[in-house]
Amino acid sequence: MPDHKPSKSKIEESPIAEVFEGRHPSAAEKDWAENVLAPALEKSPERPIGAPTGTNLDEDGHARFTTISGVPVRRLYTSADLPEDWSYEKYLGYPGQPPFTRGIHATGYRGKMFTMRQFSGFASPEETNQRYKYLLKSGGSGLSVAFDLPTLMGYDSDHPASEGEVGKCGVAIDSLEDVEILFGGIDLEKTTVSMTINSPASVLWAMYLVVAENQGADWQKISGTIQNDILKEYIAQKEYIYPPAASMRLVIDTFEFGSKFTPRFNTISISGYHIREAGSTALQELAFTLYDGVEYVEWAQRRGLDVDEFGPRLSFFFNAHNDFFEEIAKYRAARKVWYRVMKERFRAKNERSTLLRFHTQTAGVSLPAQQPLNNIARVAIQAMGAVLGGTQSLHTDAYDEALALPTEDAARIALRTQQIIAYESGVTQTTDPLGGSYFLENLTLKLEEGAADYFEKLDAMGGMVKAIERGYPQKEIAEASYQYQRAVEAKEKIIVGVNDFSVDEDPHHILYIDDTVERHQTAKLKALRGRRSNDEVQRRLDALKAAAAKDPGGVNSGDISGSNTMPYLIEAVRAYATVGEICAALREVYGTYTEVSVT
Repeated sequence: MPDHKPSKSKIEESPIAEVFEGRHPSAAEKDWAENVLAPALEKSPERPIGAPTGTNLDEDGHARFTTISGVPVRRLYTSADLPEDWSYEKYLGYPGQPPFTRGIHATGYRGKMFTMRQFSGFASPEETNQRYKYLLKSGGSGLSVAFDLPTLMGYDSDHPASEGEVGKCGVAIDSLEDVEILFGGIDLEKTTVSMTINSPASVLWAMYLVVAENQGADWQKISGTIQNDILKEYIAQKEYIYPPAASMRLVIDTFEFGSKFTPRFNTISISGYHIREAGSTALQELAFTLYDGVEYVEWAQRRGLDVDEFGPRLSFFFNAHNDFFEEIAKYRAARKVWYRVMKERFRAKNERSTLLRFHTQTAGVSLPAQQPLNNIARVAIQAMGAVLGGTQSLHTDAYDEALALPTEDAARIALRTQQIIAYESGVTQTTDPLGGSYFLENLTLKLEEGAADYFEKLDAMGGMVKAIERGYPQKEIAEASYQYQRAVEAKEKIIVGVNDFSVDEDPHHILYIDDTVERHQTAKLKALRGRRSNDEVQRRLDALKAAAAKDPGGVNSGDISGSNTMPYLIEAVRAYATVGEICAALREVYGTYTEVSVT
């Protein structure tokens, strides 16, 4: 006898079957699907976004829709897409209340607007200082320093490795003198400053502290952030100098020093931004960033630090990409996950230790050079997502950043984008206005669950440093990046002006940095070395090396003068030792790091 398969209903054979997959729809939803949805699909079948290739059609030939990270998106979300025990109190809670899904402040932006902190730095300290004053005059409420590649890698401007790179991707900083110029006329006790620096972070922070002190600022009152996130350098950005263990020691030195002397300054910004720019998915950005946070807390506890001493000054830095709802869900999930990590894993008693405070930058990698003015719209959408997700601080990219560092006009448009969102859009008038959206809550839960899976894998590997040494997060990101690029090239994902809707373009005016900056910085270095006490510099560098070579051990005695490198860095900086000289001294003690190949 021939095999007989159970016959499918009209609904099961049609694309509306996707509505019910793995769910328990109500009678009203079934009625809607049969009497409203089915006729609509028959009249106007759904079309894939992008080219109709096999990979964005399901096995029945129906259109497949996903987030930018590849997460399937249903046609419709209802209460059936949430857990059966879903309730407002259990899964959401109120703003300013654990698990902080709806934000860490009870009044949202009604009580405190997000800081408009534009990332800026180019050419010489003199030129960047003028840009900072322009941004502050234009309504910016904080500064964020972009350093050039030699500074990021711990080389002076006159080092052979610096040739052709001085001042090109950020401001060139060689010594305390440059930081004095950089912040000349800017009150550091009243202006919050973020510094995007990692391997030499403690060196640049020492310079900043000395400049603030020389201005008469009280270290107890100054506020700002050093990025200081070396783990994401090994994972994604690759601007590392020393091996992981030595680098982690320097980071924990800043935690210890900051908790004692700069209680309002964030000594780290644990950064998912560069992980996402390297090609990760939203989930990978979320999971790897928060697990980096876990690693830092564990290393600090091994030093003997109490989680509630340094926990309140841990801050985070996320990317704002194009997929509006996925990004908002990422921020909401991040707050929930971090709260539980600090409360349950590390037993934090101070509620401030459990708050995930974060800065957001719009996605530079998403801004193509083709039709760059289109990037104004992209940045606006990304920034709106960050605000609706509850960011505390925001940088909006300039539309021309794929071509060069921003012109003054482009920087102003980027700042105005933030101001229009803050003061004209209405979205800052209520807290978490999208909370309760079935789609958003479903995405938030999926990201939480995915992060838990990654945490389990990383725990099994022995932590993030061990995972980095075996190339695990690097390989995960490389695969995600490949899959996204394949989708773009197949036109399954449309990038307007790049793989569709292209036009012939006229060249745009860009900011050009020539080699006069390198000559200028080199001349300043020569003059500096001629007038300072080079013997004193060498004595202080020797003292730094001796401290760096010691095992920091525990710090419960409260005396950090013997092994913490920060006091020695500050003394070297006061003698006008340069970034390159200080990093070279630490290289003598720690050596350098070569990444394992990922296969």
